[in-house]
Amino acid sequence: MMEWMSWTGPTAAFFSVIALTLAGMTTWELRSPSVPRRGFLPIATTRGDRLFIGLLGSAYLHLLVIGVTDWSIWVAFALSLVWLLAVMRWG
Repeated sequence: MMEWMSWTGPTAAFFSVIALTLAGMTTWELRSPSVPRRGFLPIATTRGDRLFIGLLGSAYLHLLVIGVTDWSIWVAFALSLVWLLAVMRWG
């Protein structure tokens, strides 16, 4: 018998937010195509590039904080969110 993954509320909320963000970014890109620009990242990026880099960096930062410190998971979340917002705005 096959067992299915059990979804918790926070897990479902996390993936729902990611899906809504991707849908919103797709709509935004279709209505107003982005122009590559340079920020503090060493490459020219579009909004979608910055979202991908920001999400990937946030995931690694979150895991790093959880793995090497005894800080609360909420501190890791806050740092990851700050990184994502910084990349989206100035990256």
